[in-house]
Amino acid sequence: MNERQLQHIIPSHPTSDGDGVKIRRVALFDQPVADPFLMLDELSSDNPDDFIGGFPPHPHRGMETLTYLRHGSLEHRDHMGNRGMINSGGAQWMSAGRGVIHSEMPAREMQQLHGFQLWINIPAKDKMQAPKYRDVSAAEIPLITHGNGMQVRIIAGRWQIEGNDIQGPLTDLAAHTGYLDIELPAGSSLSLPTPAEQNVVAFVYQGQLQTQPLAPEKSLLVFGQGEQLSLNAQSDTKLLLLSGNTIGEKIVHYGPFVMNSIEEIEQAIQDYNAGRFGRD
Repeated sequence: MNERQLQHIIPSHPTSDGDGVKIRRVALFDQPVADPFLMLDELSSDNPDDFIGGFPPHPHRGMETLTYLRHGSLEHRDHMGNRGMINSGGAQWMSAGRGVIHSEMPAREMQQLHGFQLWINIPAKDKMQAPKYRDVSAAEIPLITHGNGMQVRIIAGRWQIEGNDIQGPLTDLAAHTGYLDIELPAGSSLSLPTPAEQNVVAFVYQGQLQTQPLAPEKSLLVFGQGEQLSLNAQSDTKLLLLSGNTIGEKIVHYGPFVMNSIEEIEQAIQDYNAGRFGRD
């Protein structure tokens, strides 16, 4: 099989969002090599002052979010009447479509939060579809373990892992997105078949893979085309592995709106300001 090689290293940067929530962000709106992925935020702190303000009500249009928690709790509420709490190991998927107004708030008594939010682009033909939402509990997420300490959680998509063909609970994401959370002990390796037509990226949130050049921790690694990917851990390593079909369309981004033209962005702003946002 044609092996994927590391092509780009995109660093993350500290910033804040919502009501002062401290995050590390990889912004990908101007990075077509990561298409269909738009942004990845990591939230990680054991100081409640860094996250307790959460993300009060705000709008979205034209994109999807997938929130995955390693530790902590977040409550989602939206204009459609959805209300759900995810806890450690769980995930929330939201397709904003033509418009969602929602909030994401941490549990008040929580002392630690560690999780990720991925933004996924939606093709132009589907951007104005009806919004959707789903909670996924930790118990619904398949876990593959190995005697050497390797762990792989299959959150979205279909993967072949250690000879097992496994489907994650989330199957309707835009661009046929796949999503794994992988833990590799130092010196171990994992080889995965990957669809040749998809882009594949990895966010190493702890440790370091053996790559040329070496990628700093908290970086997004973009791999070239191929049918197989080999991950080799230089140290105890934890990473998210993402795959998705290339959309290949112009991206115009303004705050929480992701469309294909300035005119569509202006329409989204007008709809929201006029109180039409979130209506069927």
